[in-house]
Amino acid sequence: MDTSVFLARLLGPMLVVLAIGLIVRQDSWSSMAKEFIASQPLVFLSGFLTLLGGLALVNTHNVWEAGWPVIITIFGWLAVIGGAARMLCPQTVMGIGEKMLNNKTYLTVGGVVEGLLGLWLCYVGYLA
Repeated sequence: MDTSVFLARLLGPMLVVLAIGLIVRQDSWSSMAKEFIASQPLVFLSGFLTLLGGLALVNTHNVWEAGWPVIITIFGWLAVIGGAARMLCPQTVMGIGEKMLNNKTYLTVGGVVEGLLGLWLCYVGYLA
């Protein structure tokens, strides 16, 4: 199995489940996320894990050619940047997160985009 297909099969369902949870249980998810970002150690730890996962993606799949696999590479690099930001500037990330969580439009749009990306990755991973 191609690495791109494997990663699409891994990331696609995860994004779909996260998106459904975010859209269907928005108040619960928002409350949980607010508690999470109120803890600087948790923000730092999530940064460490996100950076680690992003580096794993980038080191196994750094594909910059035209086609759908580049989406996985971009996802990996965004994880590297997001993880590093959480570790290096946790207060800034906490402030941005709080503003986003107070705006339901961000949560809804984010959930829809995440869900569509997840469905598309499921399609290319399992059906195409």
